[in-house]
Amino acid sequence: MSIVKINVLTVPAEQREVLEQRFASRAGAVEGSDGFEWFELLRPLEGTDSYLVYTRWRSEEDFQNWMNGSMKAAHQGTAGGEGGAERPKPAATGSTLWSFEVVQTSSPKA
Repeated sequence: MSIVKINVLTVPAEQREVLEQRFASRAGAVEGSDGFEWFELLRPLEGTDSYLVYTRWRSEEDFQNWMNGSMKAAHQGTAGGEGGAERPKPAATGSTLWSFEVVQTSSPKA
């Protein structure tokens, strides 16, 4: 069965648009990864400042390969950034990773 990784990001109200734009600009970055199955960025509606980044993977090994490969490379960089430009300030002030194994799924009836 697949595994699900949910990254819980604490995002202050004034940084929400920044976070969403950054995810929109990276569209397609994970989709070509071996074992990748699904991605969703979930915006809170009320009562919390936490966004959920939901990804689904064929296996833990596929997720770890992505974490140690293309994801790591995308998040690394020099302090001065590319071309001497400063790296942007993080939009999230905290992050927690939850892991789940999919034990049951359901799809809408056709």
